[in-house]
Amino acid sequence: MWIKIFVDYLRFERNLSEKTIEGYQADLEAFKQFYENLNSEISWKTVDSDIIRDWEVSMMNNGNTASSVNRRLSALRSFYRFLLKRKLVTVDPAHNLRGPKKEKSLPYYIRESEMNRLLDEENHFSDDFEGHRDKMIMLMFYSTGVRLSELTGLNLPDVDLDQMQIKVTGKRNKQRIIPYGDEMGDAIRAYLDMRASFLAEKGKEDEKAFFVDIRSGNRILPGKVQLLVKKYLSQVTTQRKRSPHVLRHSFATSMLNHHADLQSVKELLGHESLSTTEIYTHTSFEELKEMYKQAHPRAK
Repeated sequence: MWIKIFVDYLRFERNLSEKTIEGYQADLEAFKQFYENLNSEISWKTVDSDIIRDWEVSMMNNGNTASSVNRRLSALRSFYRFLLKRKLVTVDPAHNLRGPKKEKSLPYYIRESEMNRLLDEENHFSDDFEGHRDKMIMLMFYSTGVRLSELTGLNLPDVDLDQMQIKVTGKRNKQRIIPYGDEMGDAIRAYLDMRASFLAEKGKEDEKAFFVDIRSGNRILPGKVQLLVKKYLSQVTTQRKRSPHVLRHSFATSMLNHHADLQSVKELLGHESLSTTEIYTHTSFEELKEMYKQAHPRAK
């Protein structure tokens, strides 16, 4: 009866959608069934926080996600606030209960073998300036882990060929130095030679942006970089997410897979907190488990 009163309140006073109302009703009916199975004498008035905690544990043990459990607890809190306001109960047992922490989803990344195919095979990039620029973009993302805004904001003075490092400006205008290797150094030199010739033809010799647009000769826009990253990653992977940020994840994962320490990866990525970087250890461990399953004769 009280659930029906609450549902009418949601429908006629709150004007919620029927789908939302059905969700609330189903969640409350599920909890009612749970406490009645515990003891037929329990009612909405006698439910205490221990019973709700038991329900929470039961849901998690039955394979419900943290998001699903938190949604049901939220429905219960709303219900008890309503009952308390209508003076149908004197205590709200759900008030101080916290739900389970939401699972952090593992970041998408491109496998090393797929990146090697993209960067090493000759059929992925054209031999003109656009092809060299595109390959330079893909290589810089994967070799340095820079963010999209950091790459498009890069200027010529930010690339130090002698010290083999780049200076990027990250979040809150915080700058950091990122080293790079011989492969990227050779690619930068080749790119800069072609860039100079291209911009001379455009009459844009004074352009300071490191990466330029093919049509205008001006600084390349983030949207165009996103499109070209998706285009090239589509040639080597079928995974749904194919973005510059996936290449940043791929950089971090590859570093950790090759035994880089977490603090170093944190500094290279420009993370404020080590906890932000730690998610990549889970990704690396997932890859390690997969390798174990493939390699060990008793792992099947």
